[in-house]
Order: sequence, then C-alpha cells, then structure tokens
Amino acid sequence: MREAKITADHLKRDAYLYIRQSSPRQVTEHNESTQRQYALRSRAIAAGWPIERIRVIDCDLGKSASIAPAARDGFQQLVSDVALGKAGIVMGLEASRLARKSSEWHRLIELCGMTATLLADEDGFYDPADFNDRLVLGLKGTMSEAESHIIKARMRGGQLNKARRGELEMGPPVGLVYRNDGTIGLDPDVEVQKALQLVFDTFERTGSAMETVRYFLQQGLLFPRRLRTGPNKGDLLWAPPRHARIVQVLHNPRYAGAFVYGRTRTRHMPDGSTKAVKVARAEWQFVMPDMHPGYIDWERFESNQHRLAENARAFAGERRAGPPREGPALLQGRVLCGLCGERMGVRYHQEHGRMVPLYICRETSVRNGGKVCQTVPGKVVDPAIVNLMIEMMTPMTLAVTLDVQRELEARAAETDALRRKHVERLRYDAELARRRYMKVDPENRLVADSLESEWNDKLRLHAAAAEEYERRSKEQAETLNAETRRQILSLAEQLPQIWNDARVGIRERKRIVRLLIEDVTLIKSEGITAHVRLSGGATRTLSLERPLPIAKIRKVKPDIVAKVDTLIDNHCDREIAEILNRHGWRTWEGKPFNLKKVAFIRCAYKLSSRRERMRRQGMLTTRQVAEKFGVAETTVHQWGLQGLIKKCYSYRLHS
Repeated sequence: MREAKITADHLKRDAYLYIRQSSPRQVTEHNESTQRQYALRSRAIAAGWPIERIRVIDCDLGKSASIAPAARDGFQQLVSDVALGKAGIVMGLEASRLARKSSEWHRLIELCGMTATLLADEDGFYDPADFNDRLVLGLKGTMSEAESHIIKARMRGGQLNKARRGELEMGPPVGLVYRNDGTIGLDPDVEVQKALQLVFDTFERTGSAMETVRYFLQQGLLFPRRLRTGPNKGDLLWAPPRHARIVQVLHNPRYAGAFVYGRTRTRHMPDGSTKAVKVARAEWQFVMPDMHPGYIDWERFESNQHRLAENARAFAGERRAGPPREGPALLQGRVLCGLCGERMGVRYHQEHGRMVPLYICRETSVRNGGKVCQTVPGKVVDPAIVNLMIEMMTPMTLAVTLDVQRELEARAAETDALRRKHVERLRYDAELARRRYMKVDPENRLVADSLESEWNDKLRLHAAAAEEYERRSKEQAETLNAETRRQILSLAEQLPQIWNDARVGIRERKRIVRLLIEDVTLIKSEGITAHVRLSGGATRTLSLERPLPIAKIRKVKPDIVAKVDTLIDNHCDREIAEILNRHGWRTWEGKPFNLKKVAFIRCAYKLSSRRERMRRQGMLTTRQVAEKFGVAETTVHQWGLQGLIKKCYSYRLHS
C-alpha cells in the first residue's frame, strides 16, 4: 500500500538512497548494516518508484559524517540534486547516516521543505513541509548528535583512564617498539639504536640541533624513518637527516623513557577540517618519567629542553641566548647591559680590514622608540676575557686534556660503529636478494631477470657503502694517530698558543667560554667595568680602559711634529720622510712616512715650509736674482755652477 504522503509529483522525480558507513573497517566487518541500507530500495519500489529511477549514492562508504561535508562527495551531490528539485524522496537508514551535526541535518531538512522532497527511514516517511514531521525529524537529528557525543565520551573516558595509568598504547617513535608482552623497549636493530644515540651525544657536545645535522651530513651518516601509512607501513627508510626531524627527536620525551599524554590537541577549523596543535609543556595532561627504557634519562632530557629553548629565544622578540655562531664576538649571547639589565646584541664593523664586534643594547630603542642604552667595543672586552680564561684554565689543563682525548676517541668510535652497522645491513640485503634469485626457476626469465637486477643493485649499494666505510676509517685513523695524541697531551704547555691558533674555530672558543662563564655585565662610564659571573657562582670584576677616539688615535705625536719642524730647516719633505723611516718612526696606522704624509703634518700643524725659511735667511729665487742684476736666468745658473753664488733651492748672494 502506497504511503499517503507520496504524490504523483514525487513519483515524477527520482528516489535517492544514501548509503554510508563511518570507517573502512566497518565496511569490511559490519556487512549487515550495509545490507540493511541497500534493502531500502525495496521500500522505494513498493512506494511506486521504478527500479531504474532509484539512484543509489554509496561513494561515501568508509567516511565519517563528523568530517567536513566538502570531503563527502556523495553528500554534496545529494544536496545539489535536492536543491535543483531532482529528488522526490531521500532515503537513509537513519538520520546519522546523512549527518552527525545538527547544522547539516537541518540544512537538508530546509532544502527538502523548499523543494517538496520527502525524507524516509526505517520508521516511515516524513514531509519536511509539515510541522509535525519537521519536529520529529529535528528530534531525530538531535538524538543522533547526542548519540555521537555519548559514544565519543565513552571512548574518551576509557582513553584517559588508560593514559592516567600510563598504559595507553600510542605509536612509538622510530627507535622504540612494542614487545610481545605489550611493553615498550628499544628497537632491536642496533644500527637504529646507534643513530639515535649519536644524535643525543652530538647535541650534547655541540649544543645546537643545526650543528648535529651538519655533523651527520659531513660524516655521510643516514638517519632512520619508519613509514606510518600506506602499503609499506612499518618499513624502515634511511635518508640524510633534516633539521626539523632532529628537533622533533630532541623534543620527544619518549626517548627519555617517559609516558606523556596531551602534547597535542585537535582544533576544528572554519572550513570543517581539523589540525593538531602543539600544547605548551605546562598544559600536558599526564607526564610519567621512567615508564620504559629510553636513550637518555629524564635529567638529560630536561637539560636538552632548556638548551633548545635558549637557542630558540635567539630568534624571538625577547632574546636571551642562542647557539654559538660564526661571528668573532666571543661573548655573543652572554652579555648583559649594566644600565637597564637587558641582553646586549652584537654589531660588526670593519676596522683595518678585519671584522670587529661592538656590543650594543638596543632594547629601549627597538621596543619603546628610545635611544640606544650603551655601546661597548668588543675589541677591549674580548681580550680581557681571553686573559681571564687562560688564567682560570691553567689549573685545569690536565683534566681538559684528558677530556678532549676521550671525546675524540669516543666520537670516532660512535661514527665508525654506525657506518659498520650500515654496511652489515646492506650486506644482508644483498645476501637476501641473492637467495631470492637462486630460488627462482631459471626458465621463468621475467621473474629471474627482475630478481637478478635487484641483486645487482643491492651489490652495488653494498660495495659503495663498504668503500665509503674504508675511506672514512682511514681518515679517522690519520686523525687519531700517535702524533695527534702527543699534541693533545701537550695542551698544558701550549694552551695559550692553541687558543690563539687561527685553525681553532670561533665556535669552539665560544663553547669553552660558555662552559666557564654564565654571563658578563658591562657598564661604560669613564672606563669599562665588566662583572663576570662564572658557572660555579663565583664572580670577577675587570676594570678596562675605554679606547681612544679615532681623532686622538690619528693625531700625530708631538715628538714627531717637533722632529719634522727641526728637519725642515735643512731638508725637503721627501728627505724628511726618509730620515723618519730610517729612525723607525711610523704613522698611527703603522705605515712608513712618505712625501704626502710629511706635507700633511706641515699643513695640519702650520709649520712653515723650507722655502719660506730660506727666504727669511736672505735666499732669492733664480728669477729674483735675474731681475735684480738684469741678466737671463741661464746666466744665474752659470754663476751657480762657477761658484760665484751659493746654489740650493734658492740662491744666496755673496757679499
């Protein structure tokens, strides 16, 4: 018997059957629900629609209704056809199949009411234009949304309860695996363990994630990554590390053996999509150290986080510190302004062809539009700190020597072991490819050729890795030979020379400074006062002289001016320059004198020239002599050659 709400106008249009299940797992395991939804076609046929006019939309199978409608192509098609008046009836097993959100459900009801389209489920037929039916449909949508909320609340409660005990299973990062008994342990792959351990050891040594990446790249080492999705899920891939990947490893508390829940939260975006947002560490819900084995302990993890935070603040608005960089400023990131208490930055300028640091406090000018608080020349402060460092390090040179030697040997052993494991892995892959090739039927050339090609590729990779391993091993053996050990052991006597050696990079010098000095507070007044706070809490105060202004530095020394004034009586500018250079006099730049520099001294200090002094002594020029006696200038020159008159730069007449 046909439903009374179905009219001829409805039968002229198509019947739409919308089929959906929330996940691929439900599609494969809950077949009864799928069959019940497809069975609604028989109700449409009984209501008067021919089977060819029944349109089944099932392209949204395996998609949750809680995601954005734009991600469900079938639902978008259904809404479009309803809005265009193509649908006479829309059928679904229940309201939750069409939508889980009241906004989407009521929007569909509104469209059906405007286009005179019926809605139907297992309970009956509904006309959205009728108030009573519309009320029932609204209640069903609300109940569907409440049902979803209750199910999620149950799941969330169970999840939190497990997390509270530290028993919630979450995908472990690479290097950690779940054992058969459900506990977490280190990855049994030794190469993976060595790679991760090298990351933490290198970061502890260098203090920078970027330097850790550079070390891996310089040594030609790879870092593992495990696939989380796709047909090869669980496979291990090796590739050169990237900075973001190393930072992710250093920030992950699971490598410290801790169970942590609540590091991220799901945020719903305006377009209906969701994204994971990192949560501040203070807002993590559960933090339980020492829950399973790790690569570092919790104290070391805390130290790493503090160091990473300091490095990150070097790029933030409130700068506090930062990793050692390439600039020659020895105290970069360690200088405090003694006037306002803020951190001082570094600015560089050229001086005599070399880069010179200048510590500058710009917090007031940058944040409040004020003036620069103070500037302190690094060329005065840094050498004083170096002298203090050498003085402080002298009693501990023996310990430093032994630590350096042990660190070099341990670093070489770590990288060598990691490369050896990589070669062993490639050898195993080549052997596995060989066994697969040997088992194939030789007549089956299609398969045999493919397996033979794979075997050859594996052999080439193994040969290249073995060659690289031999080359690196020879380089390390040359680095750690007996001569190198002897040089390291002589650090106690050669420490000042080694510190000033051009081959020692500025980064290494800065790291030594950071080990011993916490910060330096600078105050510039009549002089420069540097309050040095050592790592152990002790303090030292250095009183330094301010550098002379450039005008005073460039000013010619009074004794040089007096010497030039004396020499002018009997010598020209060129001869004066030669005499000054012969006696070891130099300019303020340390350069020898020349004619132009002597002329500059005469003009700057208003010294009369030799010509003027000779004129005052009664000397006349050639022209003046010629005019006085009414002869030609050549005649005057002849008199000079004959000794009748004294010839210099001017002529003195004999009485």
